[in-house]
Amino acid sequence: MKPFFLLFFLFFVRSLAAQVQLDDYRLAVLDYSWQLKAAESRRIAASERVGQARTGYLPRLSMDGSFTATVRHYDGVKHWTFSVLPQLVQLVYGGGSVRAAVESAGLGYDIALCDEEFSRLEVCYAADYAYWNLSAMNLYAEAMQQYVALIASLKEVVDRRFDEGYIAKGDVLMIDARLSEARYGLVSAQQRAEVALHNFNILRGAEAAAAVSLADDVRDSLPMPRRMTADAALARRPDYAVAQLRAEQAAVAIRAVRAPFNPQVSVGVGGSWQPYSPNRTGETVLDGSAFVKVSVPLFHWGERRRAVGAAQALQAESESNAAQVHDDIVREEMNGWTAIVQSRAQVDASERSLRIAGENLALSTYSYGEGLVTILDVLQAQLSWIQLYTNDIDARYNYAVALSDYRRITAAE
Repeated sequence: MKPFFLLFFLFFVRSLAAQVQLDDYRLAVLDYSWQLKAAESRRIAASERVGQARTGYLPRLSMDGSFTATVRHYDGVKHWTFSVLPQLVQLVYGGGSVRAAVESAGLGYDIALCDEEFSRLEVCYAADYAYWNLSAMNLYAEAMQQYVALIASLKEVVDRRFDEGYIAKGDVLMIDARLSEARYGLVSAQQRAEVALHNFNILRGAEAAAAVSLADDVRDSLPMPRRMTADAALARRPDYAVAQLRAEQAAVAIRAVRAPFNPQVSVGVGGSWQPYSPNRTGETVLDGSAFVKVSVPLFHWGERRRAVGAAQALQAESESNAAQVHDDIVREEMNGWTAIVQSRAQVDASERSLRIAGENLALSTYSYGEGLVTILDVLQAQLSWIQLYTNDIDARYNYAVALSDYRRITAAE
């Protein structure tokens, strides 16, 4: 007897361990997500661009070299010559271009961080949606199986009463038609459940057809969240932060556009290694120099004004986009909360309706067995029950998805 209980306990523990929790599924999807990996790569690239921009503050070493051989030969002059010119140059003032580039790259890195966080929110919502969708589709399939079983059970009674001569052939035909319709609905529900399973597994990088046991269910009691103000949601939303950062980046771009038209000052040291000119003996000379270079643009036919005007227009566009994102988030928060409240009300209403439908079905089935009601009454009670049952699943599924959507909208932890 003890080995039996031991085997039962091990099977029970193993079945619990195989169940997939919603939080664990989120983590698995986040770990596998290619969208999140792409966002991480963009963040790394933005970090490298920051480092690249900062090199503008540092001196630069360059070397130019050339070798020339003439086709025509002159008496007493070598037909070849060369020059090697290394230079170490430090930009003193570049019109603000380096500072603007560093600031723009820094803002780009902040944008990449926010984009990565926004991708995380989107992936989490996709995981929640796939989880609840699989739960709901499984419940639909189970409901249709129960519906088919109910009609099949009633068909046994109808066939027996027909054989005994208590009812007409029309009742048999009606129950056969209803059973065929229910089996068709069962096949459709099972197909949707299979598709939901594929989406669930692919999202986490598992084999598409792998069997899954969900630990959470849309029928579980999911608590109402605490409503967040629109301002709080705006402060937490990464995409709104991105819109604001892009507006700041556009303002920096105006200074970057102006920079080439400002005076440029650089200093440096250099050298030269080359033959004497003309090259009669092939002997070379090594020389050094220090220099200050000043460049002052004077007149470019309004190029600066046009370039700055275009940059200012882009800044205005970025500010308009940020204002649009602001309005979109405010609307999303209001609509998201409305969806939660309404779906919660639907859950409460469907609970009461389903309880009444279950009592009506039981009473109609019993009464038909006693010959008190017709087959049409029982079929109508069964149809009402399955409709209200699926409505209850719909309401609970909509409520679970609304909670996940509100979590995404408010960037809740």
